[in-house]
Amino acid sequence: MADDKNSAAPSEEFRNGGRAVIATLAAHGVDTIFGIPGTHNLEFYRHLSEFGIRAITPRHEQGAGYGADGYFLVSGKPGVVITTSGPGLTNVITAAATAYAESRPMLILSPGVPTGMERADVGMLHETKDSSGALNRLLVSSQRTRTAEGAAQAVAEAFAMFSSSRPGPVHIEVPLDVLEGAWNGSVPTPIPGRRPGLDSRVVSRAAEAVAGAARPLIVAGGGARRASAEVRAFAERLDAPVATTANGKGIISETHPLSLGSNVRFPSVQAESAAADVLIVLGSELADSDLWGGLIGAQTSVGIRDENSAQLVIRCDIDPDQLGKNLGGDILACADAGEFLTTLMAELDHDGATTTSARDASSTGSGSDRVAAIRGSWNSDFDFESIGARVTRLVEQGAGPAVVVAGDSSQVTYDGSVHALTASTPDQLLYMPGFATLGYGIPAAIGAKLADSARPVACILGDGAAMFSIQELMTASELGLGIPFVIVDNGGYAEIEAQMVDRTIEPFAVKLARPDFAALGHSMGGAGVTIAESDIDEMLPAAVAEALERTVPTTIHITVGC
Repeated sequence: MADDKNSAAPSEEFRNGGRAVIATLAAHGVDTIFGIPGTHNLEFYRHLSEFGIRAITPRHEQGAGYGADGYFLVSGKPGVVITTSGPGLTNVITAAATAYAESRPMLILSPGVPTGMERADVGMLHETKDSSGALNRLLVSSQRTRTAEGAAQAVAEAFAMFSSSRPGPVHIEVPLDVLEGAWNGSVPTPIPGRRPGLDSRVVSRAAEAVAGAARPLIVAGGGARRASAEVRAFAERLDAPVATTANGKGIISETHPLSLGSNVRFPSVQAESAAADVLIVLGSELADSDLWGGLIGAQTSVGIRDENSAQLVIRCDIDPDQLGKNLGGDILACADAGEFLTTLMAELDHDGATTTSARDASSTGSGSDRVAAIRGSWNSDFDFESIGARVTRLVEQGAGPAVVVAGDSSQVTYDGSVHALTASTPDQLLYMPGFATLGYGIPAAIGAKLADSARPVACILGDGAAMFSIQELMTASELGLGIPFVIVDNGGYAEIEAQMVDRTIEPFAVKLARPDFAALGHSMGGAGVTIAESDIDEMLPAAVAEALERTVPTTIHITVGC
Protein backbone atom coordinates (compact mmCIF):
# COMPACT_ATOMS: atom_id res chain seq x y z
CA MET A 1 0.00 0.00 0.00
CA ALA A 2 1.07 3.60 -0.43
CA ASP A 3 2.61 5.54 2.44
CA ASP A 4 -0.03 7.00 4.73
CA LYS A 5 -1.24 10.60 4.68
CA ASN A 6 1.28 11.53 7.36
CA SER A 7 4.12 10.99 4.89
CA ALA A 8 3.76 14.57 3.69
CA ALA A 9 3.86 16.01 7.22
CA PRO A 10 7.63 15.86 7.89
CA SER A 11 9.98 18.05 5.91
CA GLU A 12 11.64 16.29 3.03
CA GLU A 13 14.96 16.17 4.87
CA PHE A 14 13.41 13.71 7.36
CA ARG A 15 11.74 11.47 4.78
CA ASN A 16 14.66 9.16 5.24
CA GLY A 17 15.63 5.55 5.75
CA GLY A 18 14.62 5.68 9.40
CA ARG A 19 11.11 6.71 8.41
CA ALA A 20 10.94 3.94 5.80
CA VAL A 21 11.64 1.33 8.46
CA ILE A 22 9.35 2.76 11.16
CA ALA A 23 6.45 3.29 8.75
CA THR A 24 6.79 -0.34 7.68
CA LEU A 25 6.77 -1.51 11.30
CA ALA A 26 3.54 0.41 11.87
CA ALA A 27 2.01 -1.10 8.74
CA HIS A 28 2.66 -4.53 10.26
CA GLY A 29 0.91 -3.74 13.51
CA VAL A 30 3.93 -2.90 15.67
CA ASP A 31 2.97 -0.64 18.57
CA THR A 32 5.92 -1.21 20.94
CA ILE A 33 9.68 -1.42 20.54
CA PHE A 34 12.38 -2.16 23.09
CA GLY A 35 15.78 -0.52 22.96
CA ILE A 36 18.16 2.21 24.06
CA PRO A 37 18.67 5.39 22.03
CA GLY A 38 22.25 5.95 20.89
CA THR A 39 24.23 8.31 18.73
CA HIS A 40 23.74 6.28 15.55
CA ASN A 41 20.11 5.08 15.83
CA LEU A 42 18.34 8.39 16.42
CA GLU A 43 16.79 8.46 12.94
CA PHE A 44 14.82 5.37 13.93
CA TYR A 45 13.67 7.08 17.11
CA ARG A 46 12.74 10.33 15.35
CA HIS A 47 9.66 8.74 13.75
CA LEU A 48 8.30 6.47 16.49
CA SER A 49 5.84 8.86 18.13
CA GLU A 50 4.41 9.97 14.79
CA PHE A 51 3.38 6.39 14.06
CA GLY A 52 2.06 5.73 17.55
CA ILE A 53 4.85 3.33 18.53
CA ARG A 54 5.91 3.48 22.16
CA ALA A 55 9.57 3.10 23.03
CA ILE A 56 10.49 1.04 26.11
CA THR A 57 13.94 1.87 27.46
CA PRO A 58 15.51 -0.87 29.57
CA ARG A 59 18.80 -0.40 31.33
CA HIS A 60 20.68 -2.90 29.14
CA GLU A 61 20.11 -4.13 25.59
CA GLN A 62 19.99 -7.72 26.78
CA GLY A 63 16.96 -6.65 28.83
CA ALA A 64 15.48 -5.19 25.64
CA GLY A 65 15.73 -8.57 23.95
CA TYR A 66 14.26 -10.52 26.87
CA GLY A 67 11.54 -7.90 27.29
CA ALA A 68 10.65 -8.27 23.61
CA ASP A 69 10.45 -12.04 24.07
CA GLY A 70 8.11 -11.77 27.07
CA TYR A 71 6.03 -9.29 25.09
CA PHE A 72 5.70 -11.80 22.24
CA LEU A 73 4.76 -14.72 24.49
CA VAL A 74 1.79 -12.83 25.93
CA SER A 75 0.73 -10.63 23.00
CA GLY A 76 1.49 -12.99 20.11
CA LYS A 77 3.13 -10.09 18.27
CA PRO A 78 6.79 -10.45 17.29
CA GLY A 79 9.08 -8.53 19.61
CA VAL A 80 11.00 -5.64 18.02
CA VAL A 81 14.33 -4.34 19.33
CA ILE A 82 16.21 -1.24 18.19
CA THR A 83 19.87 -1.01 19.16
CA THR A 84 22.63 1.38 18.33
CA SER A 85 25.70 0.17 16.47
CA GLY A 86 28.62 -1.71 17.99
CA PRO A 87 28.16 -2.54 21.70
CA GLY A 88 24.42 -1.87 21.63
CA LEU A 89 24.02 -4.62 19.05
CA THR A 90 26.48 -7.04 20.63
CA ASN A 91 24.72 -6.60 23.99
CA VAL A 92 21.49 -8.00 22.54
CA ILE A 93 23.07 -11.05 20.92
CA THR A 94 22.46 -13.38 23.89
CA ALA A 95 18.77 -12.52 23.92
CA ALA A 96 18.59 -12.98 20.16
CA ALA A 97 20.34 -16.34 20.40
CA THR A 98 17.78 -17.30 23.04
CA ALA A 99 14.99 -16.51 20.60
CA TYR A 100 16.71 -18.67 18.01
CA ALA A 101 17.06 -21.63 20.38
CA GLU A 102 13.40 -21.37 21.42
CA SER A 103 12.04 -20.68 17.89
CA ARG A 104 10.48 -17.31 18.74
CA PRO A 105 10.11 -14.32 16.41
CA MET A 106 12.22 -11.25 17.10
CA LEU A 107 13.19 -8.40 14.81
CA ILE A 108 16.40 -6.53 15.63
CA LEU A 109 17.14 -3.25 13.88
CA SER A 110 20.51 -1.54 14.08
CA PRO A 111 22.54 1.05 12.21
CA GLY A 112 25.80 0.04 10.61
CA VAL A 113 28.91 1.67 9.23
CA PRO A 114 28.28 3.81 6.13
CA THR A 115 28.24 2.19 2.71
CA GLY A 116 31.78 1.69 1.48
CA MET A 117 33.26 1.63 4.99
CA GLU A 118 32.77 -2.08 5.59
CA ARG A 119 35.81 -3.61 7.34
CA ALA A 120 37.67 -0.29 6.95
CA ASP A 121 39.05 -0.48 10.50
CA VAL A 122 39.53 3.28 10.70
CA GLY A 123 38.42 3.70 14.31
CA MET A 124 34.91 5.04 13.77
CA LEU A 125 32.68 5.26 16.84
CA HIS A 126 31.21 1.78 17.56
CA GLU A 127 32.94 0.38 14.48
CA THR A 128 32.52 -3.39 14.23
CA LYS A 129 34.32 -5.70 11.83
CA ASP A 130 31.23 -7.41 10.39
CA SER A 131 28.10 -7.14 12.53
CA SER A 132 25.74 -8.59 9.98
CA GLY A 133 28.08 -11.47 9.18
CA ALA A 134 28.42 -12.33 12.85
CA LEU A 135 24.70 -12.33 13.51
CA ASN A 136 23.96 -14.26 10.34
CA ARG A 137 25.90 -17.15 11.90
CA LEU A 138 23.77 -17.09 15.05
CA LEU A 139 20.25 -16.13 13.97
CA VAL A 140 17.77 -17.09 11.26
CA SER A 141 19.21 -14.32 9.10
CA SER A 142 21.00 -11.00 9.14
CA GLN A 143 20.85 -8.61 6.22
CA ARG A 144 22.79 -5.43 5.54
CA THR A 145 20.56 -3.29 3.38
CA ARG A 146 21.70 -0.94 0.64
CA THR A 147 18.77 1.43 0.23
CA ALA A 148 15.89 2.81 2.29
CA GLU A 149 13.50 0.94 0.04
CA GLY A 150 15.46 -2.26 0.62
CA ALA A 151 15.37 -1.73 4.39
CA ALA A 152 11.58 -1.35 4.34
CA GLN A 153 11.21 -4.45 2.18
CA ALA A 154 13.45 -6.43 4.52
CA VAL A 155 11.10 -5.61 7.40
CA ALA A 156 8.09 -6.81 5.40
CA GLU A 157 9.91 -10.03 4.50
CA ALA A 158 10.79 -10.66 8.14
CA PHE A 159 7.14 -10.47 9.16
CA ALA A 160 6.15 -12.77 6.31
CA MET A 161 8.67 -15.32 7.58
CA PHE A 162 7.36 -15.03 11.13
CA SER A 163 3.85 -15.96 10.00
CA SER A 164 4.66 -18.70 7.53
CA SER A 165 7.57 -20.80 8.78
CA ARG A 166 9.45 -21.77 11.91
CA PRO A 167 9.94 -18.40 13.59
CA GLY A 168 13.17 -17.03 14.92
CA PRO A 169 15.19 -13.82 15.23
CA VAL A 170 16.03 -11.67 12.21
CA HIS A 171 18.55 -8.81 12.18
CA ILE A 172 18.41 -5.92 9.73
CA GLU A 173 21.41 -3.59 9.55
CA VAL A 174 20.84 -0.19 7.98
CA PRO A 175 24.04 1.68 7.04
CA LEU A 176 24.21 5.17 8.52
CA ASP A 177 24.10 6.86 5.11
CA VAL A 178 20.98 4.86 4.22
CA LEU A 179 19.36 5.49 7.61
CA GLU A 180 19.86 9.24 7.28
CA GLY A 181 19.53 9.47 3.49
CA ALA A 182 16.48 10.06 1.33
CA TRP A 183 13.60 7.62 1.03
CA ASN A 184 11.68 7.95 -2.23
CA GLY A 185 9.60 4.79 -2.08
CA SER A 186 6.37 3.73 -0.37
CA VAL A 187 5.53 1.42 2.51
CA PRO A 188 5.65 -2.18 1.27
CA THR A 189 2.39 -4.08 1.27
CA PRO A 190 2.44 -6.80 3.95
CA ILE A 191 3.38 -10.08 2.32
CA PRO A 192 0.92 -12.93 2.88
CA GLY A 193 2.48 -15.85 4.73
CA ARG A 194 2.96 -18.99 2.69
CA ARG A 195 2.83 -22.07 4.87
CA PRO A 196 3.75 -25.48 3.51
CA GLY A 197 0.89 -27.34 1.83
CA LEU A 198 -0.42 -30.54 3.37
CA ASP A 199 -0.02 -33.76 1.41
CA SER A 200 -3.45 -35.42 1.35
CA ARG A 201 -1.81 -38.85 1.40
CA VAL A 202 -0.06 -38.01 4.66
CA VAL A 203 -3.35 -36.88 6.17
CA SER A 204 -5.09 -40.07 5.04
CA ARG A 205 -2.37 -42.29 6.52
CA ALA A 206 -2.49 -40.36 9.78
CA ALA A 207 -6.29 -40.63 9.92
CA GLU A 208 -6.11 -44.38 9.40
CA ALA A 209 -3.49 -44.72 12.14
CA VAL A 210 -5.29 -42.70 14.81
CA ALA A 211 -8.66 -44.24 14.00
CA GLY A 212 -7.27 -47.65 14.92
CA ALA A 213 -5.22 -46.54 17.92
CA ALA A 214 -5.80 -48.43 21.16
CA ARG A 215 -3.35 -46.48 23.30
CA PRO A 216 -2.58 -43.11 21.68
CA LEU A 217 -0.49 -40.38 23.28
CA ILE A 218 0.09 -36.78 22.18
CA VAL A 219 3.25 -34.78 22.88
CA ALA A 220 2.94 -31.06 22.12
CA GLY A 221 5.82 -28.59 21.99
CA GLY A 222 6.30 -24.88 21.48
CA GLY A 223 5.51 -25.24 17.78
CA ALA A 224 1.89 -26.05 18.71
CA ARG A 225 1.33 -23.01 20.97
CA ARG A 226 -0.99 -21.37 18.44
CA ALA A 227 -3.00 -24.58 18.08
CA SER A 228 -4.33 -24.83 21.63
CA ALA A 229 -7.97 -25.25 20.60
CA GLU A 230 -7.12 -27.81 17.94
CA VAL A 231 -4.92 -29.87 20.28
CA ARG A 232 -7.69 -30.04 22.86
CA ALA A 233 -10.32 -31.01 20.28
CA PHE A 234 -8.03 -33.68 18.82
CA ALA A 235 -7.16 -35.09 22.24
CA GLU A 236 -10.83 -35.31 23.16
CA ARG A 237 -11.64 -36.92 19.81
CA LEU A 238 -8.99 -39.60 20.41
CA ASP A 239 -9.47 -39.73 24.19
CA ALA A 240 -5.68 -39.42 24.29
CA PRO A 241 -3.49 -38.05 27.09
CA VAL A 242 -1.43 -34.95 26.24
CA ALA A 243 2.05 -34.27 27.62
CA THR A 244 3.82 -31.03 26.76
CA THR A 245 7.33 -29.68 26.78
CA ALA A 246 8.15 -26.60 28.86
CA ASN A 247 7.60 -24.37 25.81
CA GLY A 248 4.27 -26.11 25.21
CA LYS A 249 3.06 -25.70 28.78
CA GLY A 250 -0.64 -24.82 28.91
CA ILE A 251 -1.44 -25.76 25.31
CA ILE A 252 -4.12 -27.88 26.91
CA SER A 253 -5.28 -26.70 30.32
CA GLU A 254 -3.43 -28.60 33.01
CA THR A 255 -6.73 -29.03 34.85
CA HIS A 256 -8.12 -31.01 31.89
CA PRO A 257 -8.55 -34.72 32.67
CA LEU A 258 -6.41 -35.61 29.62
CA SER A 259 -3.49 -33.35 30.58
CA LEU A 260 -0.18 -34.77 31.77
CA GLY A 261 1.21 -31.27 32.16
CA SER A 262 4.62 -30.06 31.03
CA ASN A 263 6.22 -33.16 32.46
CA VAL A 264 7.87 -34.98 29.57
CA ARG A 265 10.96 -35.46 31.72
CA PHE A 266 9.08 -37.56 34.30
CA PRO A 267 9.93 -41.28 34.01
CA SER A 268 6.24 -42.20 34.24
CA VAL A 269 5.38 -40.01 31.24
CA GLN A 270 8.33 -41.33 29.25
CA ALA A 271 7.27 -44.91 30.05
CA GLU A 272 3.76 -44.16 28.80
CA SER A 273 5.18 -42.67 25.61
CA ALA A 274 7.10 -45.91 25.01
CA ALA A 275 3.95 -47.99 25.61
CA ALA A 276 1.74 -45.99 23.26
CA ASP A 277 0.76 -47.79 20.07
CA VAL A 278 0.39 -44.45 18.23
CA LEU A 279 2.51 -41.48 19.32
CA ILE A 280 1.67 -38.06 17.89
CA VAL A 281 4.41 -35.41 18.25
CA LEU A 282 3.38 -31.84 17.44
CA GLY A 283 5.86 -28.99 17.07
CA SER A 284 8.76 -30.35 19.09
CA GLU A 285 12.25 -31.62 18.42
CA LEU A 286 12.04 -33.66 21.66
CA ALA A 287 15.12 -31.97 23.02
CA ASP A 288 17.25 -33.27 25.85
CA SER A 289 16.82 -29.92 27.60
CA ASP A 290 13.22 -31.06 28.18
CA LEU A 291 13.87 -34.78 28.62
CA TRP A 292 16.83 -34.58 31.04
CA GLY A 293 18.56 -37.63 29.62
CA GLY A 294 15.34 -39.59 29.06
CA LEU A 295 13.58 -40.75 25.92
CA ILE A 296 10.21 -40.15 24.33
CA GLY A 297 8.77 -43.01 22.32
CA ALA A 298 9.79 -46.65 22.01
CA GLN A 299 13.55 -46.12 21.70
CA THR A 300 16.60 -47.89 23.05
CA SER A 301 18.70 -44.73 22.69
CA VAL A 302 18.23 -41.33 21.09
CA GLY A 303 17.10 -41.84 17.49
CA ILE A 304 17.19 -45.66 17.68
CA ARG A 305 13.74 -47.24 17.59
CA ASP A 306 13.03 -50.34 19.66
CA GLU A 307 12.88 -53.26 17.22
CA ASN A 308 10.48 -55.11 19.51
CA SER A 309 7.91 -52.33 19.45
CA ALA A 310 5.19 -51.90 16.86
CA GLN A 311 4.70 -48.26 17.82
CA LEU A 312 3.71 -45.92 14.99
CA VAL A 313 5.00 -42.36 15.24
CA ILE A 314 3.27 -39.39 13.62
CA ARG A 315 5.27 -36.16 13.60
CA CYS A 316 4.10 -32.71 12.57
CA ASP A 317 6.28 -29.62 12.33
CA ILE A 318 6.30 -26.52 10.17
CA ASP A 319 10.06 -26.99 9.70
CA PRO A 320 10.89 -30.16 7.71
CA ASP A 321 14.32 -30.36 9.37
CA GLN A 322 12.64 -30.91 12.74
CA LEU A 323 10.64 -33.95 11.68
CA GLY A 324 13.38 -36.52 12.24
CA LYS A 325 15.20 -35.10 15.25
CA ASN A 326 15.71 -37.38 18.26
CA LEU A 327 12.94 -39.79 17.20
CA GLY A 328 12.26 -41.20 13.75
CA GLY A 329 8.73 -40.89 12.43
CA ASP A 330 6.55 -43.16 10.30
CA ILE A 331 4.16 -40.46 9.10
CA LEU A 332 5.66 -37.00 8.62
CA ALA A 333 3.51 -33.90 8.16
CA CYS A 334 5.38 -30.73 7.29
CA ALA A 335 2.68 -28.29 8.29
CA ASP A 336 1.40 -25.85 10.86
CA ALA A 337 0.09 -27.91 13.79
CA GLY A 338 -3.32 -26.25 13.81
CA GLU A 339 -3.85 -26.76 10.08
CA PHE A 340 -2.71 -30.37 10.30
CA LEU A 341 -5.06 -31.24 13.17
CA THR A 342 -8.00 -29.43 11.60
CA THR A 343 -7.48 -31.27 8.32
CA LEU A 344 -6.93 -34.58 10.09
CA MET A 345 -10.15 -34.27 12.10
CA ALA A 346 -12.06 -33.34 8.94
CA GLU A 347 -10.68 -36.50 7.30
CA LEU A 348 -11.86 -38.57 10.26
CA ASP A 349 -15.30 -36.98 10.01
CA HIS A 350 -15.42 -37.65 6.27
CA ASP A 351 -14.48 -41.29 6.79
CA GLY A 352 -16.95 -41.67 9.64
CA ALA A 353 -14.15 -43.07 11.81
CA THR A 354 -14.93 -43.91 15.42
CA THR A 355 -11.59 -43.28 17.03
CA THR A 356 -12.32 -44.99 20.34
CA SER A 357 -13.58 -48.33 18.96
CA ALA A 358 -10.21 -50.08 19.06
CA ARG A 359 -9.77 -49.05 22.66
CA ASP A 360 -13.14 -50.34 23.85
CA ALA A 361 -11.93 -53.91 23.57
CA SER A 362 -8.56 -53.23 25.13
CA SER A 363 -7.42 -53.19 28.73
CA THR A 364 -5.77 -49.78 28.59
CA GLY A 365 -8.74 -47.88 29.96
CA SER A 366 -9.92 -44.40 29.07
CA GLY A 367 -7.54 -41.56 28.50
CA SER A 368 -8.48 -39.91 31.78
CA ASP A 369 -7.96 -43.23 33.62
CA ARG A 370 -4.48 -43.47 32.14
CA VAL A 371 -3.72 -39.89 33.16
CA ALA A 372 -4.93 -40.51 36.70
CA ALA A 373 -2.75 -43.61 37.00
CA ILE A 374 0.33 -41.75 35.74
CA ARG A 375 -0.30 -38.79 38.02
CA GLY A 376 -0.51 -41.21 40.93
CA SER A 377 3.18 -42.05 40.50
CA TRP A 378 4.48 -38.48 40.24
CA ASN A 379 5.63 -38.18 43.83
CA SER A 380 8.43 -40.58 42.95
CA ASP A 381 9.22 -38.59 39.78
CA PHE A 382 9.46 -35.11 41.30
CA ASP A 383 9.78 -33.38 44.65
CA PHE A 384 6.60 -31.34 44.89
CA GLU A 385 7.75 -30.00 48.24
CA SER A 386 10.94 -28.44 46.86
CA ILE A 387 11.33 -24.74 47.54
CA GLY A 388 10.68 -23.91 43.88
CA ALA A 389 7.47 -25.92 43.76
CA ARG A 390 6.22 -24.51 47.06
CA VAL A 391 6.97 -20.92 46.10
CA THR A 392 5.25 -21.38 42.73
CA ARG A 393 2.06 -22.70 44.32
CA LEU A 394 2.04 -19.87 46.87
CA VAL A 395 2.56 -17.22 44.18
CA GLU A 396 -0.29 -18.76 42.19
CA GLN A 397 -2.42 -18.71 45.34
CA GLY A 398 -1.76 -15.00 45.82
CA ALA A 399 -2.06 -13.97 42.18
CA GLY A 400 -4.85 -16.24 40.96
CA PRO A 401 -5.05 -18.99 38.34
CA ALA A 402 -4.52 -16.66 35.36
CA VAL A 403 -1.11 -15.47 36.56
CA VAL A 404 1.73 -15.22 34.07
CA VAL A 405 4.96 -16.42 35.68
CA ALA A 406 8.32 -15.35 34.29
CA GLY A 407 11.06 -17.78 35.20
CA ASP A 408 14.78 -17.91 34.63
CA SER A 409 17.55 -20.47 34.34
CA SER A 410 17.14 -21.05 38.07
CA GLN A 411 16.42 -24.18 40.06
CA VAL A 412 13.20 -22.57 41.27
CA THR A 413 12.05 -22.51 37.64
CA TYR A 414 13.22 -25.75 36.03
CA ASP A 415 12.84 -27.72 39.26
CA GLY A 416 9.78 -25.79 40.35
CA SER A 417 7.54 -23.60 38.22
CA VAL A 418 7.80 -25.75 35.08
CA HIS A 419 6.03 -28.56 36.92
CA ALA A 420 4.24 -26.88 39.84
CA LEU A 421 2.48 -24.02 38.02
CA THR A 422 -1.00 -25.05 36.86
CA ALA A 423 -1.28 -23.39 33.46
CA SER A 424 -4.57 -23.07 31.61
CA THR A 425 -3.22 -21.18 28.59
CA PRO A 426 0.05 -21.42 26.65
CA ASP A 427 1.22 -17.96 27.72
CA GLN A 428 1.46 -18.50 31.47
CA LEU A 429 5.09 -19.60 31.76
CA LEU A 430 7.82 -17.41 30.28
CA TYR A 431 10.91 -19.58 30.10
CA MET A 432 13.72 -20.64 27.77
CA PRO A 433 14.68 -24.29 28.50
CA GLY A 434 16.93 -24.73 25.48
CA PHE A 435 19.30 -21.78 25.78
CA ALA A 436 18.92 -21.66 29.57
CA THR A 437 19.75 -18.00 29.86
CA LEU A 438 20.47 -16.33 33.20
CA GLY A 439 18.96 -12.86 33.50
CA TYR A 440 15.84 -13.59 31.46
CA GLY A 441 13.09 -13.46 34.07
CA ILE A 442 12.97 -9.83 35.22
CA PRO A 443 12.87 -8.19 31.76
CA ALA A 444 10.59 -10.93 30.37
CA ALA A 445 8.08 -10.16 33.12
CA ILE A 446 8.23 -6.48 32.18
CA GLY A 447 7.55 -7.33 28.53
CA ALA A 448 4.61 -9.54 29.51
CA LYS A 449 3.02 -6.84 31.66
CA LEU A 450 3.41 -4.31 28.87
CA ALA A 451 1.70 -6.74 26.50
CA ASP A 452 -1.35 -7.06 28.76
CA SER A 453 -1.56 -4.66 31.68
CA ALA A 454 -4.72 -6.36 33.01
CA ARG A 455 -3.06 -9.74 33.48
CA PRO A 456 -1.39 -10.54 36.80
CA VAL A 457 2.31 -11.05 36.07
CA ALA A 458 4.85 -12.35 38.58
CA CYS A 459 8.51 -13.28 38.32
CA ILE A 460 10.04 -16.18 40.28
CA LEU A 461 13.80 -16.62 40.05
CA GLY A 462 16.96 -17.33 41.99
CA ASP A 463 19.42 -14.85 43.41
CA GLY A 464 22.12 -15.72 40.87
CA ALA A 465 19.79 -15.11 37.92
CA ALA A 466 18.41 -11.93 39.47
CA MET A 467 21.83 -10.30 39.60
CA PHE A 468 22.20 -10.67 35.82
CA SER A 469 19.40 -8.15 35.21
CA ILE A 470 18.59 -6.54 38.56
CA GLN A 471 18.94 -3.10 36.96
CA GLU A 472 15.64 -3.68 35.14
CA LEU A 473 13.79 -3.16 38.44
CA MET A 474 14.37 0.51 37.67
CA THR A 475 12.68 0.04 34.30
CA ALA A 476 9.64 -1.53 35.98
CA SER A 477 9.49 1.34 38.48
CA GLU A 478 9.75 3.95 35.75
CA LEU A 479 6.91 2.30 33.83
CA GLY A 480 4.71 1.97 36.91
CA LEU A 481 4.36 -1.81 36.69
CA GLY A 482 2.99 -3.62 39.75
CA ILE A 483 4.96 -6.83 39.33
CA PRO A 484 6.07 -8.98 42.27
CA PHE A 485 9.66 -10.13 41.72
CA VAL A 486 10.09 -13.15 43.98
CA ILE A 487 13.79 -13.84 44.49
CA VAL A 488 14.58 -17.15 46.16
CA ASP A 489 18.03 -16.59 47.62
CA ASN A 490 20.19 -19.57 48.52
CA GLY A 491 23.40 -17.59 48.48
CA GLY A 492 24.90 -18.54 45.15
CA TYR A 493 24.88 -21.14 42.40
CA ALA A 494 23.64 -24.14 44.40
CA GLU A 495 23.16 -26.48 41.44
CA ILE A 496 26.70 -25.90 40.18
CA GLU A 497 27.98 -26.46 43.69
CA ALA A 498 26.17 -29.81 43.75
CA GLN A 499 27.69 -30.73 40.39
CA MET A 500 31.14 -29.93 41.74
CA VAL A 501 30.53 -32.24 44.68
CA ASP A 502 29.34 -34.98 42.33
CA ARG A 503 32.63 -34.66 40.44
CA THR A 504 34.65 -34.69 43.70
CA ILE A 505 35.65 -31.06 43.16
CA GLU A 506 35.93 -29.01 46.31
CA PRO A 507 33.28 -26.30 45.77
CA PHE A 508 34.62 -22.84 45.05
CA ALA A 509 33.48 -19.72 43.17
CA VAL A 510 29.81 -20.67 43.74
CA LYS A 511 29.10 -19.16 47.15
CA LEU A 512 28.17 -15.51 46.65
CA ALA A 513 27.67 -12.55 48.96
CA ARG A 514 23.97 -11.81 49.40
CA PRO A 515 22.69 -8.32 48.66
CA ASP A 516 19.65 -6.99 50.49
CA PHE A 517 17.24 -7.46 47.61
CA ALA A 518 14.35 -5.78 49.45
CA ALA A 519 16.49 -2.69 50.01
CA LEU A 520 17.50 -2.77 46.33
CA GLY A 521 13.83 -2.79 45.39
CA HIS A 522 13.22 0.25 47.59
CA SER A 523 16.25 2.06 46.19
CA MET A 524 14.94 1.63 42.66
CA GLY A 525 11.60 3.23 43.38
CA GLY A 526 9.62 0.12 44.27
CA ALA A 527 8.63 -1.75 47.40
CA GLY A 528 10.56 -4.51 49.11
CA VAL A 529 9.93 -7.19 51.69
CA THR A 530 12.04 -9.99 53.12
CA ILE A 531 10.45 -13.34 54.05
CA ALA A 532 12.26 -16.23 55.70
CA GLU A 533 11.77 -19.64 54.11
CA SER A 534 9.99 -20.82 57.27
CA ASP A 535 7.36 -18.08 56.88
CA ILE A 536 6.48 -18.39 53.21
CA ASP A 537 3.27 -20.39 53.68
CA GLU A 538 1.87 -17.70 55.94
CA MET A 539 3.27 -14.57 54.31
CA LEU A 540 3.99 -15.08 50.60
CA PRO A 541 0.44 -15.25 49.12
CA ALA A 542 -0.54 -12.01 50.85
CA ALA A 543 2.71 -10.32 49.82
CA VAL A 544 2.08 -11.26 46.18
CA ALA A 545 -1.54 -10.08 46.28
CA GLU A 546 -0.48 -6.75 47.78
CA ALA A 547 2.28 -6.35 45.20
CA LEU A 548 -0.19 -6.76 42.36
CA GLU A 549 -2.24 -3.86 43.75
CA ARG A 550 0.70 -1.46 43.65
CA THR A 551 1.74 0.74 40.74
CA VAL A 552 5.41 0.02 41.36
CA PRO A 553 7.26 -3.30 41.44
CA THR A 554 7.76 -5.22 44.67
CA THR A 555 10.92 -7.18 45.36
CA ILE A 556 10.07 -10.14 47.59
CA HIS A 557 13.30 -11.55 49.00
CA ILE A 558 12.97 -15.13 50.26
CA THR A 559 15.99 -16.14 52.30
CA VAL A 560 16.87 -19.83 52.23
CA GLY A 561 19.23 -21.44 54.72
CA CYS A 562 19.55 -18.36 56.92
